[in-house]
Amino acid sequence: MVSGTVQAPASKSVAQRAIALAAMARGHSEIFNAGTSEDCLAAIRVCKDLGASVEIDNDRIVINGGLKLPEQPLNCGESGLGIRMFSSVASTLSGEVVLTGEGSLKKRPMQMIADALTQAGVECSTANGYLPIRVKGPMKGGVISIDGSLSSQVLTGLLMASPMAHSDVTIQVSNLKSTPYVQLTIDMMRSFGVEVENIDNTQFRVKAPGQYIPCQYSVEGDWSGTAFLLVAGAIAGEVEVTNLYPLSLQPDREIVNALIYCGAYVSIRDNGILVRQEGLNGFHFDATHCPDLFPPLVALASHCRGESRILGVSRLKVKESDRGAALVEEYSKMGVGIAIQEDVMIIRGGKPKSAHVQSHNDHRIAMSCAVAALAGEGEVEIDHAEAVGKSYPEFFTDIQRITGDL
Repeated sequence: MVSGTVQAPASKSVAQRAIALAAMARGHSEIFNAGTSEDCLAAIRVCKDLGASVEIDNDRIVINGGLKLPEQPLNCGESGLGIRMFSSVASTLSGEVVLTGEGSLKKRPMQMIADALTQAGVECSTANGYLPIRVKGPMKGGVISIDGSLSSQVLTGLLMASPMAHSDVTIQVSNLKSTPYVQLTIDMMRSFGVEVENIDNTQFRVKAPGQYIPCQYSVEGDWSGTAFLLVAGAIAGEVEVTNLYPLSLQPDREIVNALIYCGAYVSIRDNGILVRQEGLNGFHFDATHCPDLFPPLVALASHCRGESRILGVSRLKVKESDRGAALVEEYSKMGVGIAIQEDVMIIRGGKPKSAHVQSHNDHRIAMSCAVAALAGEGEVEIDHAEAVGKSYPEFFTDIQRITGDL
């Protein structure tokens, strides 16, 4: 049984955006509660290499912004958001910048970034569609057309860089997915003094040249990491998670609806969510705009009576692993049947069994298997569980806090 209260980790998506925006804003900005995820630390390192002054003082990051050509390649670690964001940011400089990364990021397709930036007058190339990326600005501006079906992060990078272009930027987007993350980007740009005109999520206009204004920004709790803790409460006892904003623009707050659909007890508080175990039944859920919810949803479905169906499997191919295939492989070891039919994942509920599983060096696969095991039968051993450090370094500490054991 699990029981206890945990503070939500900082949102790495919000933290990375805030750090980049502060680095582009000339002057003194302060970012609070950014956390210590590997992706966040990679963003800080990149901004330092781009010429921003960054000092870390406990839960406060002080950034004196202003960009210049780096003296070395920019290493974005394993952050998909980081490489897509900083490729655009670096393209606003007058000169060549090389961007690279580590681990699974080297296997993720990057040509979409080059295709978009080239339309804005930037010289841009990849290594046969993969890292490293070479960009040579300045960004001239104009009209850019992109396909948003695979990721909204390319659009986020373009939006954030657009005020630094030489002339106005219009971005035309087809098949946009993860639209709440785009709205999050736009809201954060507004906090730093730049407005974006959004026309039906198909066209975005930014005035240029412009400039960001330094500010103080507090990073909210992370719904993506919190989803695992809430699922733990639903399948194994009771958990309250604080430092959560119920009206957040983070799309993964939809985990609350999934928990309600399957029959868990959910209480929404002013500063958090309490979830308690009840009789759980199979559920249907559309994760097209929140694909990071697949791993916690599979952990939840594995403990529900009957069959659960989750839509949006096509969004899982280009993550830290092929998450759809990884979930099928690892949950089958725990005796949980999962099938994929076109864009739908079908999970047949039942108690997960003892197993030796792999994280695929994917933070969310490691967390999913760990949570599923909390109310399973026997012990689950997870290889490369340290992958959780990418987004949630304190994950196993927090699990231990609510279980008293690990």
